[in-house]
Amino acid sequence: MATCAAMTDGVEAPYVIVELGHFALVLALLVAVFQMVVPAYGAHVRDERLMGVADPAALCQLGLLLVSFLALMQAYVTSDFSVANVASNSHSTKPLLYRISGVWGNHEGSMVLWVLILALFGAAVAAFGRNLPPTLKANVLAVQASIAVAFTLFILLTSNPFLRVEPPPADGSGLNPILQDPALAFHPPFLYTGYVGFSVAYSFALAALIEGRIDAAWARWVRPWTLAAWMCLTLGIAMGSWWAYYELGWGGWWFWDPVENASFMPWLAGTALLHSALVMEKRDALKVWTVLLAILTFSLSLMGTFLVRSGVLTSVHAFAVDPQRGVFILSIMALFTGGGLALFALRARDLRQGGIFAPLSREGALVLNNILLTTACATVFVGTLYPLLLEALTGDKISVGPPYFDWTFGPLMVPLLLALPFGPFLAWKRGDVLGAAQRLMFAAMLAVVVMALALAAMQRGPWLAPFGLALGVFVMAGSVSDLTWRVRLGEVPLGEAWRRLLGLPRSAIGTALAHFGVGMLVVGVVATSAYREEKILIMQPGQQVAVAGYDLAFRGVAPATGANYREEVAVFDVTRAGAAVARLEPSRRIYDMPPEPTTEAGIHAGWRGDLYVVLGDRQSAGGYAVRVYFNPLVRFIWLGAVVMFLAGAVSLSDRRLRVGAPGRARRALAAPAE
Repeated sequence: MATCAAMTDGVEAPYVIVELGHFALVLALLVAVFQMVVPAYGAHVRDERLMGVADPAALCQLGLLLVSFLALMQAYVTSDFSVANVASNSHSTKPLLYRISGVWGNHEGSMVLWVLILALFGAAVAAFGRNLPPTLKANVLAVQASIAVAFTLFILLTSNPFLRVEPPPADGSGLNPILQDPALAFHPPFLYTGYVGFSVAYSFALAALIEGRIDAAWARWVRPWTLAAWMCLTLGIAMGSWWAYYELGWGGWWFWDPVENASFMPWLAGTALLHSALVMEKRDALKVWTVLLAILTFSLSLMGTFLVRSGVLTSVHAFAVDPQRGVFILSIMALFTGGGLALFALRARDLRQGGIFAPLSREGALVLNNILLTTACATVFVGTLYPLLLEALTGDKISVGPPYFDWTFGPLMVPLLLALPFGPFLAWKRGDVLGAAQRLMFAAMLAVVVMALALAAMQRGPWLAPFGLALGVFVMAGSVSDLTWRVRLGEVPLGEAWRRLLGLPRSAIGTALAHFGVGMLVVGVVATSAYREEKILIMQPGQQVAVAGYDLAFRGVAPATGANYREEVAVFDVTRAGAAVARLEPSRRIYDMPPEPTTEAGIHAGWRGDLYVVLGDRQSAGGYAVRVYFNPLVRFIWLGAVVMFLAGAVSLSDRRLRVGAPGRARRALAAPAE
């Protein structure tokens, strides 16, 4: 008996847990099928009992997928190499953090996380959508379940993470070394939450099209889900950019890589959707356009999933997988994109357009925002997919690089940024542009001063850079002017202004913060792109190099050992005007398993920007290749993204978004069709 107990504790228990995870995944598929069919039929025949099963089914599906995900994580944490997925993507010497993140650091495990987040959003609708009309809620959860059915089938048929390997190897193959990084441990979950979160907007759009009824209440219900997805996608993209900056050793923050573009396109469309839904909620206008954007935004998320997992891209971000899996995902994308657009085409002519407004109004400003954002998204779409389509049709290979994106995307952002501060100052329906310009006078004057200072300080090209800096400052100052105007700062006592600020709707404060973050990002992008300094040279120990007012003395290279890697660490003493500033230690690592090299940059962050040092290969003639960069104000890029994320959180805390639509609008939506 003792022997049997020992076997159970040492061998059988992990085996049972893995099989339990596999079984839970199969059960989740069955529950998703039930959730897809029964509530939709109940909504069709107006049977409240059948519609009511959607809520417990969504919660049950989440529970089963959580069991499956935790079982896979347990296999990684305990290094159960009898599981083929663990043997291929983990190693016994990996730190615990990277054994956990290894669960989603591969194709199969990341897809389990994908459907888990999908179920989490469905369960959230079930739990917090109590104010939704029963038929709408049932259809939303049914559409959400149909997406879960498609992707759970994809996992079980082509990407099962619970497959066994016999006999199990003594140790695993390890995780790709460039993925063994704290930023990459958290980047995929945020990115997937953004991708998958837009599925709720898609489900709401299809559910409303099925009923043939969309109004301002629908926009109020969609906005918080879209905002939550947009927040997570913003932070996920920023974390990926930050990781590429300090880990890959390229010295840059964005490379217009196709996989980067795959996440950027749904972000652009989602930003447009947020603004369009606001017009629809406030003025009952742009109904057709808002529903179409909801469908297209999630479709772009599906396209990003296809590009990363199909094998058609070669990228440091992409999963190298069997292209047959790409065919399966392409079929899913065609089903949901084509099905959504077909239903939209059938129902769009029945949708009333709603309120009328003047071109010079807040609605007009938001429409301009939508036009420019969607056009920018289209330029990125063409630049990303055209090389792939050309190769598929003709076999010719071309590359579309940063010059294309800079000269197509950049000019579209200039009018958008110029118009952005005006929007909050314009009234609904008909606005006073002259009055808005007067309120923005201080912001404009500050921008002109910044432009003049930049021209005086940097008496060299590019000559458009000072205008770009001024544009970013104008957006930042405009957002501050918005809040000061709302609280009447300078017109009323300071205490009264503070009480007015606390009494403002949180969505108004969030909007101002988000625009401020956009301005910060613009300043960082322009400064580091235009005024970056770079030196590439061969250095011997004892030599010095000067960059951007800093003097770097190369002291030499010494070996070191980490938890699961060996490295060569260089030492650079940094001084400025003879005073010690920092000691930078860039390194080159070789991981134990797999034995691949990575680069760790040495970075000193100062108030002017980042001093960035990369150690290259040892040269046959002696010395080391060294790259030294100075990236002015580059941190504004990621700080701006963090401010935008926090702005979304502030807006999401607005009570009006949490309580849902007004009662009158809710009753109108629930009323039977005439």
